Amino acid sequence: MRAALRLARRGLGRVWPNPAVGCILVKDGLVVGRGWTQPGGRPHAETEALKRAGAAARGATAYVSLEPCAHRNQATPPQPACAEALAKAGVKRAVIACRDPDPRTNGRGINMLQKAGVEVIEGLSESEARSINAGFLLRVTSGRPLVTLKVASSLDGRIATGSGESKWITGEPARAQAHALRARHDAVVVGSGTVLADDPELTCRLPGLGDRSPVRVIFDGRLRAPLTAKVVASARTTPTWIVTLLHADPARQKAFTAAGVTLIQVAGGREGHPDPKAAFAALAGKGITRVLVEGGRHLTAALLRDGPIDRMVWFRAPMLLGGDGMPAAESFGLTKLDEAPRFRREGTATAGEDLVEMYKSQ
Repeated sequence: MRAALRLARRGLGRVWPNPAVGCILVKDGLVVGRGWTQPGGRPHAETEALKRAGAAARGATAYVSLEPCAHRNQATPPQPACAEALAKAGVKRAVIACRDPDPRTNGRGINMLQKAGVEVIEGLSESEARSINAGFLLRVTSGRPLVTLKVASSLDGRIATGSGESKWITGEPARAQAHALRARHDAVVVGSGTVLADDPELTCRLPGLGDRSPVRVIFDGRLRAPLTAKVVASARTTPTWIVTLLHADPARQKAFTAAGVTLIQVAGGREGHPDPKAAFAALAGKGITRVLVEGGRHLTAALLRDGPIDRMVWFRAPMLLGGDGMPAAESFGLTKLDEAPRFRREGTATAGEDLVEMYKSQ
């Protein structure tokens, strides 16, 4: 199962709206087939493992990180449900880490296997399996993606000097890790202020991972982003979506659409900005399961105030910028300590001279 979970991670950022699943087929103590969800969500992990195993799948045990689907997919020609395919291949036992809450499956895949005489064991490494597919599970059960906030700051929580200089607070190893984070997420989100100040590309530029760039999403209620911004100019090669308000300027909407940008209109929240919860629900509606938020400080404050933030990755450089520096988050109305958003530290690591801290919401 640990091997199946490692295979599942290969799909993170590449398989939305589907879950990232790994499957290992074992017979007589030997691995006879391995599979993981392919880019775009198909073929599924079980299909890949069965194809590699061939006739050796008969009598094997399947270790699967998520309940095999019980519905035929939309491929041409339609392919059988994974539970059906495992049963027809003669698998004698299926060890499943966790159930799939998708109403098209949710226990039906297990029932399908059991009716075919396949022994089913559930719950092995369930916690880890749920963590890997937390975004898919949230999208199905709560109608929103998993949201991870990434911050790169000085030791005193400043993301730029008072003049706005921010390149580069963290070192090259930390920046490489940030690009790797992008590769594992379906979408990367920034506010319009970040586009105006930094003109970022928001792509994954690690060697060999150029095809792993996520969808670029800008929260821009007033459509302030320049049409010449890098994320707009490259929208036809790397998808760019702008989340804006329902009453956004029609002429600006037309210009962005003509540039290849996808516009998503949502209700307004505080201070005339897109409501974060409505925005993330809209992204989930388009199939996004995992979002990496890279700021800036106004968007970070909005999420700390109204949520959601599920995970946080904080890169800290060994420098101090003082009170003149720009904070990681603007004021968000906090007056009492017991109202402060709290997180549980899950781990720490180093990236060159910088410190990396990983947190989960409490």
